[in-house]
Amino acid sequence: VQLQASGGGLVQAGGSLRLSCIVSGRPSSNYVMGWSRQAPGNEREFVAAIKESDNSTFYRNSVKGRFTISRDRAKNTVYLQMDSLKPEDTAVYYCIVSTTGYVYLVNRYDIWGRGTQVTVSS
Repeated sequence: VQLQASGGGLVQAGGSLRLSCIVSGRPSSNYVMGWSRQAPGNEREFVAAIKESDNSTFYRNSVKGRFTISRDRAKNTVYLQMDSLKPEDTAVYYCIVSTTGYVYLVNRYDIWGRGTQVTVSS
């Protein structure tokens, strides 16, 4: 299984970006697809996730109401729509997959793609 993320860039505060992640191959059943981010000097943190089984979604509190995770099953693609971006959203964003069923624990995600940089200017 390989993950290929794209869509990062530079945007002003209040703007929007949409990240995409193409999932090549199929992880085991009941897997979770998500996004993590890491800002300079900080640890990686959970951002959002969606369950393959029922499309239920999960978000960290600071992005609720601003970010939306979704998937296109036919295209094997996961999206992260980011609206009302803030400078504190600046980070490298990673597409991630958990075959263990964990949602919020970033270190339990066992498949990681290469990151894409998101920079939000004030």
